[in-house]
Amino acid sequence: MENFIERLMYASRWIMAPIYLGLSLALLALGLKFFQEVFHILPVIFSMKEVELILVVLSLIDIALVGGLIVMVMFSGYENFVSRLDLEGNDDKLNWLGKLDSGSLKNKVAASIVAISSIHLLKVFMNTETIANEKIQWYLLIHITFVLSAFAMGYLDKVLRK
Repeated sequence: MENFIERLMYASRWIMAPIYLGLSLALLALGLKFFQEVFHILPVIFSMKEVELILVVLSLIDIALVGGLIVMVMFSGYENFVSRLDLEGNDDKLNWLGKLDSGSLKNKVAASIVAISSIHLLKVFMNTETIANEKIQWYLLIHITFVLSAFAMGYLDKVLRK
């Protein structure tokens, strides 16, 4: 009975496979949104103010960072928790595949969240005249919380690996 339960639990990891596949749909949605933004600004690019253009570019960078985060979570999560990707002989294989354990993945996700938050905070700072000071303070506090959390997770990981 114990052996059956252990095999069943081990096989249940495949429940995660459709979830990781679903992340590729989220990546597709982000790609569509990215190009929607690009096509939206093309006709008005010469009449835009520099600040408006910078804000749009920051939004595009934000989308790219989130897309990279999705790819990282999708592939490394699948490899760590479901099954190894069989890509031998494929010249297109990403060099970090198979090298990210769950601790490294956690730190990379935290760093990505800090980067995304930084981009968002930069957009807020460029728009300070339209945002209430209290709201800016909350954005700053949330960003600092992300930074401190990422730092603490990295520090704990370093201490525990010794």
